[in-house]
Amino acid sequence: MIRDPSAFDETLGALRRYVREQLIPREAQVEQLDEVPADLVDDLAKRGFFGWSIPQAWNGGGMTTEELVLAAIELSQASVAFRARVGTNTGIGSEALVADGTPEQKARYLPLLASGALTGAFALTEPEAGSDATALTTSAVRDGDHYVLNGTKCFITNAPIAGLFTVMARTDPQDRSARGISAFLVERGTPGLATGEPYRKMGQAGSPVSEVHLTDCRVPAGSIIGGVEGMGFKTAMKVLNKQRIHLAALCTGPAIRMLDEAVAWTCRRRQFGQPVAGFQLVQALIADCQTEIQAARALILQTARQRDGGEDVTMQASICKYFASEMCGRVADRCVQMLGGTGFIHGHPIERFYRDVRLFRLYEGTSQIHQLNIAKRTIAAAGYRVGE
Repeated sequence: MIRDPSAFDETLGALRRYVREQLIPREAQVEQLDEVPADLVDDLAKRGFFGWSIPQAWNGGGMTTEELVLAAIELSQASVAFRARVGTNTGIGSEALVADGTPEQKARYLPLLASGALTGAFALTEPEAGSDATALTTSAVRDGDHYVLNGTKCFITNAPIAGLFTVMARTDPQDRSARGISAFLVERGTPGLATGEPYRKMGQAGSPVSEVHLTDCRVPAGSIIGGVEGMGFKTAMKVLNKQRIHLAALCTGPAIRMLDEAVAWTCRRRQFGQPVAGFQLVQALIADCQTEIQAARALILQTARQRDGGEDVTMQASICKYFASEMCGRVADRCVQMLGGTGFIHGHPIERFYRDVRLFRLYEGTSQIHQLNIAKRTIAAAGYRVGE
């Protein structure tokens, strides 16, 4: 759903120009510094990037799912660090509050997240609980008007710079199912909360990721999102259902950029007396990239519209994330192949994207977990029960 098509077309046009004129020229600097420079963060904040999908009632842009994915496709055609810097606020860092927060929680935190004054992080994954999120062991023990949290989270995007953490913890130690999990809002500076040193990663320079340590971390009982114990896993699934559509769009932008770069290079580079793009085997690679990009985009838009229409898109969100992330990996590989040695040399955008996009197939659910989810839901929809 696009609320005002004419106005939104102008918004996308301005975003497209901003990406090409302001962000892409700074990509090498971001990789060298391993951070998004402060002046760009300030500019992104002034332009409202941090609040894209936060409702207008809390000073956000109030983007629908369809609007969000279209904007994400444009933004992600620059280095993934830019979308990662704002992405937790427009996605997993704020969505739990948007979906299930109390009026007081929303009023306190959402305007700060929308303005970029506060960066959010979503702390679910643990050393022994990733794909099987219900296996998490971080505990939250009631102590009067407070809870005491203990545990370790890992692979948390933006943890080193976040000011607000959505922490999944087990409030019922006797219930090892999803029903025993609650979601807490924990501010940086709370005694007992600490973040580790940023990981050294294969790619995605400029997007800091680290562990989160909770050691007798004492938070008010009012920190539970929604004010009710045992709803944390349901909240997390609401967050991930939307975020997986969003992430699918964030996989599609880099694929578009890589294909654009590969086409430009193969049309300029000459071998055997003609442009490399003139060879039919290269054209086959170009055609496969374009076809898969268009298929991903159509799938994402269809799912976004279904979500905006109030439909349950749990399986469709999995399909989007699975297809788009795998598609992006295939496009990256083909584009390196089209550039030959140039595509393997550090400093070329395709070489950087090749490393950056590998992570897409791992977070927000690995491809294999999505395959299982899609298959189980397909079998169940056909009226069968297997594998129990």
